[in-house]
Amino acid sequence: MPQLDMPMEQLLQYAGRNPKPARFDAFWDESLAEMRALDPNVELTPHALDAPFARCFDLRFTGTGGARVYAKYIRPVHTDGPAPCVLHFHGYGGASDSNWTAYLHWAARGFAIAALDCRGQGGKSTDAGATTGYTREGHIIRGLDDALSGAPQNLYFRHVFLDTALLARIVAGFEEVDGARLGAMGGSQGGALTMACAALADIKRAAPTYPFLSDYQRVWEMDLASGAYAELKTYFRLFDPRHERETEIFEALGHIDIQHLMPRVRGEVLWATGLMDATCPPSSQFAAFNEIQSPKQTVIYPDFAHEGLPEWGDTVWEWMGAL
Repeated sequence: MPQLDMPMEQLLQYAGRNPKPARFDAFWDESLAEMRALDPNVELTPHALDAPFARCFDLRFTGTGGARVYAKYIRPVHTDGPAPCVLHFHGYGGASDSNWTAYLHWAARGFAIAALDCRGQGGKSTDAGATTGYTREGHIIRGLDDALSGAPQNLYFRHVFLDTALLARIVAGFEEVDGARLGAMGGSQGGALTMACAALADIKRAAPTYPFLSDYQRVWEMDLASGAYAELKTYFRLFDPRHERETEIFEALGHIDIQHLMPRVRGEVLWATGLMDATCPPSSQFAAFNEIQSPKQTVIYPDFAHEGLPEWGDTVWEWMGAL
C-alpha cells in the first residue's frame, strides 16, 4: 500500500521525538491550580434559536490571563435526570459551527453540548494578550520567546488547553448536567484540544480525529512544517536560521505538546487517523496515542489524509451514546 510515514507496526511502537521539559508535570499542576483559583464569572444568555426539545445559550466565562471566552451551549428540555454533556472543539483558525442546528441532534438525544471558540481565532472569544482580535495562525509560536526566557506560562496554547478544562468544570457544575458523564470530540486542532481536555479535566470519553499539536520535532524533521505547522519553519527562518537554539526551541514547545499530557488521561479514547495525512502525520499522532494508559482504540483509514473520514461521525455518535 502507499506509505507516507512509518509502517503500522512501527507506528504502534513509536515513542516520539520532541523533548519533554524537565518541569513539565509541575508546570501543568501549577497551571491547573491557577485555573481553579479563578473566578470565571460565568454568563449564560438565552439565544434566539430554540427547538421543542432544546434551549440554546451564549456561554461566556473568564479564563487565564483575563480572556473572555465564548462557547455555544445547548441543553435538552426533557430528561429523566442530569444529562451527559459533550464538549466540541474546532479546527485551527476557525470557530464553532455558525449554525446552531449543527449541534441540535445531541440535545434531541438527551445530551447537553458546549462548543468552544478558541480565544483570538475565528470566533467570539477574545485573546487578552498583546494582540487582540482575529489573528488566525501563528499560535504555536505565540509566547515562544517568553518560554525561551523562562516563562512558558505565556504560551498561547497553554491558555487554550486550560480553557478546555475550565469549560468542562463549568458545565459539570450546571444543575442539568451529570458532571461524571462528560465527553469531548473534535478534529485536527479540535482533536488536540479534545485530548488536552481529557488530560486536564474529568472526561469519561474522548473522540479525537487526527490530532494536531503533537511531536513538533518529528513534523519538522519530516519536512512537513507547512500548512498548520508552517510557523515552526517560519520561526527558525526568521529567528534561528542556523538552528543554534534548536534543542531549546523544541524543548520549550514541549510544554504544549499533547504527547506529554497523555499519561494524565483517565477516560476511554476512540482515535481516528488517516495514514496519508501530511498535515498531522501519523507518527506525530501515534507519539501521543502510544502514551495513553487508559482504555483506547484507534480507527485507521489507510487511504485518507487530513479530510472527512467516511462513517466516522456515525461511529463517534454511537460510541458517545455510552456516556
